[in-house]
Amino acid sequence: MSDVQQRIDELVKGNEVLLFMKGNASFPMCGFSGRAIQVLKACGVDAKSIATVNVLDDAEIRNGIKEYSNWPTIPQLYIKGEFIGGSDIMMEMYESGELQKVITG
Repeated sequence: MSDVQQRIDELVKGNEVLLFMKGNASFPMCGFSGRAIQVLKACGVDAKSIATVNVLDDAEIRNGIKEYSNWPTIPQLYIKGEFIGGSDIMMEMYESGELQKVITG
């Protein structure tokens, strides 16, 4: 495992709710990242408890996370160490009630 993959793995396993995004929870830098934060808030997650990694600050993480998850786009949500998906999947799961169960489960 490369250094960047190791760093990502530690972040994913060390945070209950982790969102790799463009920007941060207070200031998302793209519409998809903003929507991901809104979905988490709608699920009752306190914005302060969402760990975020701004991929714009770190090119290694920005490229490495795509390899780590085998998922080509950002944002990427991890809950309890498990890859959930991007903003479209989050929205679908939220609308079906599944995301709330994963977060509270």
